[in-house]
Amino acid sequence: MNQAWNDFNDADPQQSAFDVIPRGTVVPVRMSLQPGGYDDPNQGWDGGYATYSNDTGAVYLAAEFIVTGGEYAKRKLWSNIGLYSPKGPTWAQMGRSFIRAALNSARRVNPNDNSPQAAAARRIHGFRELNGLEFLARVDVEKDAKGGDRNVIKNAVEPDHPEYAAWVSAPHTKTPPPEGSGGAPATAAPTSAYAPPTSAAGKPAWAQ
Repeated sequence: MNQAWNDFNDADPQQSAFDVIPRGTVVPVRMSLQPGGYDDPNQGWDGGYATYSNDTGAVYLAAEFIVTGGEYAKRKLWSNIGLYSPKGPTWAQMGRSFIRAALNSARRVNPNDNSPQAAAARRIHGFRELNGLEFLARVDVEKDAKGGDRNVIKNAVEPDHPEYAAWVSAPHTKTPPPEGSGGAPATAAPTSAYAPPTSAAGKPAWAQ
């Protein structure tokens, strides 16, 4: 049906892309790393994924998170994952903690599981394994450079948290069922169910 170019009464209402997602909301995300071109073979940083800040001397991973399901599907959020700061080890340790939690979430590993299988699940061969990683995350809110509110991702939701089990066991109508699931809702993940992913951007383990 052709729509009149000068009559906009039947146009869809505008959807704001800038409404802040409430702090604490749990969402499934796919993480993409924005290459910064900085490598340090001594640290194992390769592939050009890291970014070096000329202003601060810090090194980080510039991450984009796309919400893959639920009410906020397709929304994008951005955060930096610390790798190094000349001010001390705190920022890098925060970055390592976040990556550990993201791997636990994506690979269905309980954070208290210290088995050899769990230890293997928390190792990566390069940042390329993080590019495309899918996991559950908790949305936070912080001030941007202009003093406005913006959403960021600072925490992954791990399998030992009640919200993890609640999410994977509940149907989400805006998210297509996992391939091969027959449309049945996913069930809560066991504490040790890690199997190496076939690809970094494969379907999320928590949805299997």
